[in-house]
Amino acid sequence: MTAERPRITVEYCTGCRWMLRAAWVAQELLSTFGEQLGEVALVPGQGGVFDIRLNGELLWSRQEEGRFPEAKEIKRRVRDMIDPSRDLGHIDRKSE
Repeated sequence: MTAERPRITVEYCTGCRWMLRAAWVAQELLSTFGEQLGEVALVPGQGGVFDIRLNGELLWSRQEEGRFPEAKEIKRRVRDMIDPSRDLGHIDRKSE
């Protein structure tokens, strides 16, 4: 029996018209983690919400962070939860 693959949800505010941003996050995660993920779901919401969850655990909240995430930030958080030893290439390298 194999373990169930992780599920990511991206809840976005429909009134704010953030669906394309949510779809971009989903595309970035699917292109990086591919078959390691079981699902990336877009969840319509209201009230300025833009929350990203992994198996129900909050990874990013626009309200709490005060901004939208960069792709590399979300990829690191997902990686740290599903495959901490994975190298994300240039995302993990410091450019300073």
